Amino acid sequence: MELIEEFFKEFDRLWRPHPAKKIPLQIIGSTALMLQAGYERGTKDSDILETASIIGPVGKKLLSLAGKNSDLNKRYGIYLDIVGGGIPFFPLKPVFNALPVFGGLKNFEITALDITDVVVSKLKRFTSNDAADIRAVVEKGLVRHALLVSRFRAAVDAYSLDARAEDLPLYIRNLHTVERDFLEVVESEIELPGWM
Repeated sequence: MELIEEFFKEFDRLWRPHPAKKIPLQIIGSTALMLQAGYERGTKDSDILETASIIGPVGKKLLSLAGKNSDLNKRYGIYLDIVGGGIPFFPLKPVFNALPVFGGLKNFEITALDITDVVVSKLKRFTSNDAADIRAVVEKGLVRHALLVSRFRAAVDAYSLDARAEDLPLYIRNLHTVERDFLEVVESEIELPGWM
């Protein structure tokens, strides 16, 4: 976690010119877990959510300074990647938490996706790394079952409005795996859109 913190602090020091207002960066994925849960595992990228604040020239500058193959990437072994807002499996209004460790930054206001919402988002791909991340925060007692199911249902509602809804049965199976094998609770009944 210290390496990730140093990466972002160095990134802040290198940013020029200073913006009139801090640029918001919303961290998602495993980096969001590591920054909030005292959990560590090797990772090469730190995903940030694409927002109106970091599209166009700001996004290009961000990637040139801290993206793949940048000097920062070579020094720290980590790089920033911008993830399109429509890609993650999120509730319509994802929760982002302030990170006090970054309170002294001059150029960026860094927040991290709430642990429960990170778990929900990881049920989309549910790779072995995703499963390991979820298991780690469950074992730390940081995942409340009722809240997880509530946030999952909110994400299902957000996805059920478009073509992505056809993937929902897979995400439900992944949720059931987490409930059954990690949380050791009864699988929840999740209602799908009526047209499915």
